[in-house]
Amino acid sequence: MTKDEEFEQAISKILELLGEDVTREGLEKTPKRVVKALKFLTQGYQQDPKEILNQALFSSSNNEMVLLRDIEFYSMCEHHMLPIIGRVHVAYIPDGKVVGLSKIPRIVDVYARRLQIQEQMTEQIADAILSTIKPKGVAVVVHARHMCMEMRGVQKINSTTVSSALRGLFKSDERTRSEFYNLINTPTPSNF
Repeated sequence: MTKDEEFEQAISKILELLGEDVTREGLEKTPKRVVKALKFLTQGYQQDPKEILNQALFSSSNNEMVLLRDIEFYSMCEHHMLPIIGRVHVAYIPDGKVVGLSKIPRIVDVYARRLQIQEQMTEQIADAILSTIKPKGVAVVVHARHMCMEMRGVQKINSTTVSSALRGLFKSDERTRSEFYNLINTPTPSNF
């Protein structure tokens, strides 16, 4: 039996334990679909963030902040396997190297597509960028909604959790930190 077949059997068993008839038309292919979905949603385990970042490192004389805001992400909490939905803001100050812009959202996805807690994901993104690009500083802020709080438990709809990770100049220099927070809190122009 393959791993996928074992996985599908486990999903079938869960459905049965919930009281479902796994032979009914609407559920016949559900185990296969759930396996496919979970493999996609957790593909970050098979990805190496350093490899992704190293594919697009370029020499640069720029030493000013590079900021990517509002990077959308979808993850699952490791406690209930329910969705975490949010946005990430990532900034770094180059020190001789810049990274291709598309690589930063890919790093967010690497960590989001694992079973997670938001605080850990925030730290992982910052540390991956810091250790690979070696900038003068990195800042990551994550705003997210947790379905484990909204769909069950305390059921607080639209509550948002904010976490941050500051490294280098973003931690040690108040002006740099203020510039970052001002930029991520400035409304996006309506013509974008």
